[in-house]
Amino acid sequence: MEENDILGEQILEIVQNQLKANDPPETRLTFDRLLEEGYTEIQIKQMIASCVMVEIYDVLKSGKEFDEERYIRNLKELPKG
Repeated sequence: MEENDILGEQILEIVQNQLKANDPPETRLTFDRLLEEGYTEIQIKQMIASCVMVEIYDVLKSGKEFDEERYIRNLKELPKG
């Protein structure tokens, strides 16, 4: 398995953990909203994962802390496209 595949699985696991723990609750709200809009579960998890990746990238690049407000704002803007 390639590194990108492993990273992708780990990010999807983060999404799954957020959904299971309902933390932050906006992740579940976004999931449910997009499900009602007709997206599949995997599509939704991939969209949410893109928001997670934005935050991970920023933390690694700038050394700043996780920006939960921006993360929630990005969730509310889904779907992007």
